[in-house]
Amino acid sequence: MTEDPRWPRAGTWLADSTRHLATTGQPPVFGLLGVPAHITSLSSTNAHLTPRAVRDALNRYSTWSHSQQVDLRGLPAIDLGDIEEPDGPDGEARTMSVLSSWSGRLLIAIGGDNSITYAVTTGLRATGLVTLDAHHDLRDGMSNGSPVQRLLADGFDGSRIVQIGIGDFTNSRDYARRAQEYGVTIIDRDQVEDLGVEAVMAKAIEIASGPDRGPVHVDLDVDVCDRSVAPACPASTPGGLSAHQLRRAARAAGRAPSVIGIDLTEVDAAADAPDGRTVRLVALCVLEAAAGMSRRT
Repeated sequence: MTEDPRWPRAGTWLADSTRHLATTGQPPVFGLLGVPAHITSLSSTNAHLTPRAVRDALNRYSTWSHSQQVDLRGLPAIDLGDIEEPDGPDGEARTMSVLSSWSGRLLIAIGGDNSITYAVTTGLRATGLVTLDAHHDLRDGMSNGSPVQRLLADGFDGSRIVQIGIGDFTNSRDYARRAQEYGVTIIDRDQVEDLGVEAVMAKAIEIASGPDRGPVHVDLDVDVCDRSVAPACPASTPGGLSAHQLRRAARAAGRAPSVIGIDLTEVDAAADAPDGRTVRLVALCVLEAAAGMSRRT
C-alpha cells in the first residue's frame, strides 16, 4: 500500500497508540481484544483466523469519520492482543480475567464465533445485553448457539435483554417461546426497517440499561446481515440487514454512555469473498464504534 502522511491509516493509529500508552502510562479509553473461539461452533468454522484478518483490514481505512467529524488519532486506544485458546471453560476463564481488569470506556471484542458473548458479557460485568443477531442463541449446552441461554442460566435478567434482527425461518417456535418466557424483548427485521436503526438502538439500550442505567454489552453477530454483504458468516441469509445498517448500529452503540462492550462475531475469514467484504465490514464497525465513542457527552 502507498503511504501518504496526509492519509493516516487506522491500523497504524491503533499500533502507534498502543506503543504510546505503554511508554507514557496513560490509561486507554478504547480497547480491542481478539477472542478467536471456534471449537464449539455448531457449524465448521475458521473464525479463529478473523481477529488477525480484521487488524490487517484496518490498514485499508483512514482515521477520519466525515459524518461524525472525528479523527480517531485523538482517541487513546490499545490493542490487547488475542486471548490464547479461548474455547472451553479454561479459555472462557482467561477471557473473563482479562476483561475484569479493563477500566476503559469501551472494549471491542473480535471473534471468533458467537460463544464469546457469554464470556465477554460476564467478564465486563454487564447487566444488560443487546444482540443484533438472526438467532435467539437460546440453545442448551455450550456452543455458538447458546450464549444468551447460558447468561440466563447464571441469573441474568431477561427483561434487560433485547434481540434485534431476529429473522424468519432462522429459529424455532420453542426458542421463541423460551425468549418470551424469560421476558426478552424482540425487535424483528421488519421493525428495524420501519423504525430505523438509530431509533431501534436507542430504545434497545434504554431497555437493557434499565432504570439504574447499568452497563450494557452489545453483541453484533454479523450473520444478522444480508448474505450478499456477509458471505463469510455461515448462517447469514438473504434479506438480512445491510452493511450500512450494521455500521450505524455499531456507531450508535459506541456513542451510548452505558455501553461498555461490543463484540463482533460469526465471521469466518477463510470463507470470505475474494474481496474480503465481510472482514472489511467488521473492521469498519470497529471504527464506527470508536468514532461514536469519541462523540460521547
